[in-house]
Amino acid sequence: MISSSTSSSLSNIPPTPSQPTAPTFSDPPSSPESPSRRIKSSPQLNRWSRARAVRSGRKLIRPVERSADVMTAADSPAILVSDTNNSNGSGNELPLFSDGGEGLAAAKSIYMVSDGTGWTVEHSVTAALGQFEHCLVDRVCPINTHLFSGIDDVDRLMEVVAQAAKEGAMLVYTLADPSIAESARQACLLWGVTSLDVLSPITEAVASHLGVSPSGLSRWAPGRNSSLGEDYFRRIEAIEFTMKQDDGAFPRNLHQADIVLTGVSRTGKTPLSIYLAQKGYKVANVPIVMNVDLPKMLFEVDPEKVFALTINPVALRSIRRARAKTLGLGDSVMKCNYSEMDYVKQELEFASKIFQQNPIWPVIEVTAKAIEETAAIVLRLYHDRKNRCLMPRISKRY
Repeated sequence: MISSSTSSSLSNIPPTPSQPTAPTFSDPPSSPESPSRRIKSSPQLNRWSRARAVRSGRKLIRPVERSADVMTAADSPAILVSDTNNSNGSGNELPLFSDGGEGLAAAKSIYMVSDGTGWTVEHSVTAALGQFEHCLVDRVCPINTHLFSGIDDVDRLMEVVAQAAKEGAMLVYTLADPSIAESARQACLLWGVTSLDVLSPITEAVASHLGVSPSGLSRWAPGRNSSLGEDYFRRIEAIEFTMKQDDGAFPRNLHQADIVLTGVSRTGKTPLSIYLAQKGYKVANVPIVMNVDLPKMLFEVDPEKVFALTINPVALRSIRRARAKTLGLGDSVMKCNYSEMDYVKQELEFASKIFQQNPIWPVIEVTAKAIEETAAIVLRLYHDRKNRCLMPRISKRY
């Protein structure tokens, strides 16, 4: 059950002139799906207007209802747009997507609540939204996400739940304290807020597997050990090492690296190195340039920690042209060998011959891959080799 202090904190939330009074346990808020709050317009026209906006590159504006008074973010949840079509608001309104006023589509909100930094809940929601790209891209189902981190007491939690109830938002939370998590569940249930507890199910499963009860303390609670532990300093050391070893610098230190990346220019070696370094791996990257000798140390280090990167020549030329323009070359980029197709193909062939001479190096195709995808492949192969797991065929392209 929720404590009486919790109910008290809810009843003290001040009302706004343009909205009903903040909900209490005995008076759930009216549903945001009521007909009086819907925008009456053609769905087909909405889709057409948004599609034209995306194709033409026009910015999708956010028309909202003008609020009567200036409200604070804590006391006034996002305003639900009525049939009026005013486009000047105070900045706290529910964002909409529009194309010059021809059509409107209200964005639904997802509130992410955490008693820590919010990293876990934010990445969980992002991963889930990745399954809805087919409707998010063309704004058929636009989504707003709001992160509320450091919510470690019931009073602050109830303010967020009250705002979610008014806006009709979904609440996703990672709260380590079982009592606070139960308060969130009960409040969402009574107020009709769709909610999901991300942390409790896996915590209970691990507790059952280990036969040990969880501490129930958030990551930053005073009773827990400092987060500045061994893993933290290992990541800092890895980042410092990786920054110093970027672009083939100090080849004599390659033997100190956990992972060595090699490939032609603009295959994403540096961003991939930094990404891996943030996970605690010391990474060095060595560029391959046609008619330039590679450092001897590259062939003397353990070949199982060297990973080769390759890319489609058309994609590489496009990336190099964009890069050359950012360097201020302008129209002369067309005359630069760096981005000419013939030169790009020759350089990739030059790199391919080096890869063939070192068949233990896995060759990873990075065309159209995100850094996270390439990193996942590198780490899988790295740990498979380190733990002597069964490996796919050597020299296979990934």
